[in-house]
Amino acid sequence: MTQEASIPEGETGFDRVLAFGLPQRNARGRAVRLGPVLDEILSAHEYPTAIRHLLAEALVLTALMGSLLKDDEGQLTIQAQAQDETGTGIVDLLVCDWRACEVRGYVNFDAERLAALETFPTMTALFGSGGYLALTFDLASTKQRYQGIVPLEGDSLAEACQSYFAQSEQIPTLIRTAVRWDGHCCVAGGLLVQHLPDGEEGRERLHVRLDHPEWEHVAALAGSTRQEELVDPALSLEALVWRLFHEEDEVRVEQLSPLSRGCRCSVEHYEKVLSRFSDDARQEMRGDDGMISVDCAFCSRIFKIA
Repeated sequence: MTQEASIPEGETGFDRVLAFGLPQRNARGRAVRLGPVLDEILSAHEYPTAIRHLLAEALVLTALMGSLLKDDEGQLTIQAQAQDETGTGIVDLLVCDWRACEVRGYVNFDAERLAALETFPTMTALFGSGGYLALTFDLASTKQRYQGIVPLEGDSLAEACQSYFAQSEQIPTLIRTAVRWDGHCCVAGGLLVQHLPDGEEGRERLHVRLDHPEWEHVAALAGSTRQEELVDPALSLEALVWRLFHEEDEVRVEQLSPLSRGCRCSVEHYEKVLSRFSDDARQEMRGDDGMISVDCAFCSRIFKIA
């Protein structure tokens, strides 16, 4: 998959986050369109249509929210999991993470039960009535970890992420995502816009004023984004942002570093992990060949550790 020639040189196409700000409206945003990197991640497993769509959306959300981290070595992990006593959920676990502009993700699901459902099942059908979304921020510079958990309610993962920002971060947030699969390549795009707290010290936080006229204005413009615009390879992200906010007095944009598939598996990594186990525990892990087999779910490779 390649970028269309119609995108002006120097503007943002695939696999790069565009950061933007609306200073007069106290708003900031991120836009992303995943292409070759997304195909590389999806190629690790033969995902059916519904799971491919779900993981593509999750990776878009990971890129949008991970790029908000100010800590260059910080990590965002998104985990969506079924928790239904009736056992009706199809997806056992979805995991994606972001670190230093590297993204990765995978989904563990019941293929037989999924095949019995329609092509695009609901979130409840995928995760059961008790599914939840956990977002974990690990900040390398301060060694701090923050986590928020929200129920998987609504029609998409994007809606659950909006609920996270409203409940945990208390920041008005609008998120739009789209996924397109043509039978050969997958394109997924997303837009995130937030109204920043207007003074944290001694002043009212904006989360108690969701009807703030500045936020209502920005949300109305951002909410007009069409799904086809988010996945149009001939439309640069700069052009998309300009379409939405060209009437504003000032729009600031910044290209962030290119994205890449970030599976960090290696023999050295797993040797370090296994070194934490006792000799007896490692001996129990060995197969008939005397080696410990480690299966990386992210890249679908098996590592043999002596």
